[in-house]
Amino acid sequence: MKGLWGHPTCINNVETWANVPAIMLYGADWFSRIGTSNSKGTKVFALAGKVKNTGLVEVPMGTSLREIIYDIGGGLIDGKQLKAVQTGGPSGGCIPFDKIDIPVDYDNLRSIGSMMGSGGMIVLDESDCIVSTTKFFLEFTKDESCGKCLPCREGTYRMLEILERITSGHGEMEDLDKLERLGNAIVKSSLCGLGMSAPNPVLSALKYFREEFEIHIKEKRCPTQRCTQLVTFTIIPEKCTGCTLCARRCPVSCIRGFNKKPHEIMQEYCIKCGECYNVCKFDAIEKI
Repeated sequence: MKGLWGHPTCINNVETWANVPAIMLYGADWFSRIGTSNSKGTKVFALAGKVKNTGLVEVPMGTSLREIIYDIGGGLIDGKQLKAVQTGGPSGGCIPFDKIDIPVDYDNLRSIGSMMGSGGMIVLDESDCIVSTTKFFLEFTKDESCGKCLPCREGTYRMLEILERITSGHGEMEDLDKLERLGNAIVKSSLCGLGMSAPNPVLSALKYFREEFEIHIKEKRCPTQRCTQLVTFTIIPEKCTGCTLCARRCPVSCIRGFNKKPHEIMQEYCIKCGECYNVCKFDAIEKI
């Protein structure tokens, strides 16, 4: 690494210092034999999400995402299909399934719109909503902004506003172009690394999962039913026994009906909390 006046520079984090004793003991040539041409040594990842074996894993640079997730992580929980991998922490990108054979190093992750970052690696399956996921990460980076520069301070806030509109059913197709233009402007004009990388989750998701954004906007629905404002709860009369449990648990009292008779949800008052769906013992609540 080169730093001040072109001299070698120490990066003061635990992972960097942990490599120093091994390099001093076995030598730089030994360490350089591990990894890829531009990314030497090993990397520790915090493997989390919908994978069987979670925790910290240390692998040589150049190990593929497939090896990390399936060989070390044991594959996905309940045998579900891998949808995406989010690497690099809140400022990393969303990598689709068809890119998981790429060797993991600094250059390769950057080339597909993600980053090594803090070493976070979150596995997403087919039940996860990409739009909701990117909104979650952007909420974090918005709150972490120090506020010194306008692009990061205001830009992340405006991007989050657009994502909230989309996930609540009020998005427009023009919003996708706005997200891209705004995200690229933040990357180019922010003063520090946080602002420069904050739009990564959104920009990579738009690149690889644009269709999911369009469904939220055009059809006003969430394919994974994770965006609660785009979900409708209805009662199936044939299955409803009239036990009144859902009506008693509804926080806004929008479920009407008589004892031992099929009930009905008054949609104009429903806040889509899902409590009725969670407590029904007869599978009489449908979520669409």
